[in-house]
Amino acid sequence: MKFFACIAILAAMAGAALAAEIPQAERRSGYSFMGPDSKAMQDDDTANPGMLWVLDGEALWQRKAGTASKSCADCHNDARVSMKGIAAHYPAFDKTLGKPVDLEGRINLCRSNHQQAPPLAYESRELLALTAYVAEQSRGMPIAAGDDPGLAPFVAKGHELFTRRQGQLNLACANCHDDNWDKKLAGAPITQGQPTGYPLYRLEWQSLGSLQRRLRACITGIRAQAYDFGSPELVELELYLMSRARGMKLETPAVRP
Repeated sequence: MKFFACIAILAAMAGAALAAEIPQAERRSGYSFMGPDSKAMQDDDTANPGMLWVLDGEALWQRKAGTASKSCADCHNDARVSMKGIAAHYPAFDKTLGKPVDLEGRINLCRSNHQQAPPLAYESRELLALTAYVAEQSRGMPIAAGDDPGLAPFVAKGHELFTRRQGQLNLACANCHDDNWDKKLAGAPITQGQPTGYPLYRLEWQSLGSLQRRLRACITGIRAQAYDFGSPELVELELYLMSRARGMKLETPAVRP
């Protein structure tokens, strides 16, 4: 019965017209939808499982790699200084490539171009750890992604993806996260989908995961074909979501149910 009730709710969502975007004053992190135990886990670095990846990232930052035998620290020195505020601006426009690059993509470009090392696989322990370590240096700072004029057409593409109905359930991201946030689906609150804490530790995954992993799970959930990791579509959607959350504080590594 619970399954059929969920399908009925989703069908009702699909039949409704898309609402306007959430006003800035009403935007809320997924943290605010959690219970006290999950909040306490995120708030205490000694209890937050995501900090294990941050510690791994700190070690990787110092480790030499590739035929260039360089570490991240060889170029960027102390990440607590050089990386402060960096993650708040990603995805960022890469002039050489002529397109946005997310933080994972930037790390892999640095590996290829400066360390002469192979790129790290998406969702690998190493890439998640380095991304979490870099992003953690901006924890508590306001998100500022999407402010580069060169990003405007890519933000627009991400917005179009966010509002496009797709899949067998004929749902758009906006149907849940703009139109029905703070309601319940299968007993769980529907959040606004604000990407303030990625990479984050998800209790359902029992692991740290990227925003692209979460987006792919949502797309699969509406019975649509998920885009490949690193695809332009996922980077554009990530860019739109980060620009939508502009001004909200980064929480990496966040904890979510």
